[in-house]
Amino acid sequence: MTQPPLPPSSDPDGPSNTPSGAPPGGSEPPPAPGGYPPPTPPSSGYGTPVPPPPAADYGAQPAYGAPAPVGAYASWPLRVQSAFVDSVGPTIVAYIIYFINKPIGSIFLLAAIVWGLYQAYQGGQTGQSMGKKMAGTRLLSEQTGQPIGGGLGIGRYFVHIIDSIPCIPVGYLWPLWDAKRQTFADKILKTVVIKE
Repeated sequence: MTQPPLPPSSDPDGPSNTPSGAPPGGSEPPPAPGGYPPPTPPSSGYGTPVPPPPAADYGAQPAYGAPAPVGAYASWPLRVQSAFVDSVGPTIVAYIIYFINKPIGSIFLLAAIVWGLYQAYQGGQTGQSMGKKMAGTRLLSEQTGQPIGGGLGIGRYFVHIIDSIPCIPVGYLWPLWDAKRQTFADKILKTVVIKE
């Protein structure tokens, strides 16, 4: 017995070899319109999803760090110790050499200035210059509790000029009786020096 001929195919590529009911080109039907199938649940171990972070409070300022704790402010002698290592000591040595030999002393004065600027940068960038490390103190922003940054550290170096404007450098002595032990420069830039 002969089989009846197949109806002509409407496929321009020729007759289809797929079984009836299966979509052309594959064995699985496409996902339902408007979505994809849900993802497969992860197995235990690697690939375990991390829970999402808590919802943000959009009206509040994010906290960048804890402010300096009250009572942890560096004492005036510790501040003097760090200033001596960072700038005062090298400047005194450079001036002594300058009075002995002006050309060599000029080089030492320039080196003392560069040393002081570098220590100011380090103090702002990391919170600790070499003198602050030796004294066990740290320079932080009063508002965020974090280091103020290298640029602001150098700016603070120059703002300290205000501390020495009066005949007696009252600004440098101000931490002796100030509650937060701040100089005028610290008050202007809203910085504090704390004990570690």
